Amino acid sequence: MNLPAEPVAADHAPAHTVLGDSAARQLANATKTTPILATVTPRWLTHLLQWLPVEAGVYRLNRVRNPQDVKVLCAKRDESELPATFVDYEEQPHEYFLSALSTVLDVHTRVSDLYSSPHDQIKEQLRLTIETIKEKQENELINNPDYGLLASVHPDQIVYPLTGAPTPDDLDELLVRVWKEPAFFLTHPLAIAAFGRECTRRGVPPPTVSLFGSQFLTWRGIPLIPSDKVPVADGKTKILLLRVGEKRQGVVGLFQPGLPGEQSPGLSVRFMGINRHAIASYLISLYCSLAVQSDDALAVLEDVEIGKYHDYPDTYK
Repeated sequence: MNLPAEPVAADHAPAHTVLGDSAARQLANATKTTPILATVTPRWLTHLLQWLPVEAGVYRLNRVRNPQDVKVLCAKRDESELPATFVDYEEQPHEYFLSALSTVLDVHTRVSDLYSSPHDQIKEQLRLTIETIKEKQENELINNPDYGLLASVHPDQIVYPLTGAPTPDDLDELLVRVWKEPAFFLTHPLAIAAFGRECTRRGVPPPTVSLFGSQFLTWRGIPLIPSDKVPVADGKTKILLLRVGEKRQGVVGLFQPGLPGEQSPGLSVRFMGINRHAIASYLISLYCSLAVQSDDALAVLEDVEIGKYHDYPDTYK
């Protein structure tokens, strides 16, 4: 005789076994990004300069000596003689020599052989190293003691703020110094923020302009270009104003063309071989410099106050 099964109490119900998230993830492929380098910036300065090839590694800047002595007179109609003049040149023109930024990248062949999927290890190592060299390039274009922008400002082109914080009056003073086709202001992002606050306080918020797909504040139609390579010390920084281009007798960048293993203007990558320890080496080199063709192509506003120390503690480290 079959008896009916006794009901099973709820607390004695059989446990349900399910696949957990941690175990399931062992069979899943994670989406892997390329390495993110936090120190990479847009490097607007290198984009905005005109770059001139320097094939012999030397750029000789020939200037007219005493340009005010070149005389042209408006002769009267009945005069038979024409005025005579000549244009003299500097006998010892300034020469700019290309600066080399170089490093050697070492990658063990075992690493590149075994761990290059989905991202090629050598390619990524080269990409990150090149990005770092280009960041150093922009820093040198601004701060190099021989050819950098800050070292190339003529003493007559140095001005100081009226009140400390950057104001529209201060930027107007820079425009007086670089009035022939100025291209852009260059300064630290904190100085641009301080200038924006001053403009808002005065009731003249600066308009913006779109360049390279990004928005920039402007003053008198001239964009303010940010760069974290402009030095900041004790709550102060500098604002530069540039005229650029060879035809405008402005600021120009210099590079070495036709390098072996050239990746971009002035930048080369060369394979140096594999040593007996299975280390593959690559030489990455970048050759560049900067020239200010005319003194009035560059001016700087010194001692620009950007805020109190405790507002931006990480900036002053």
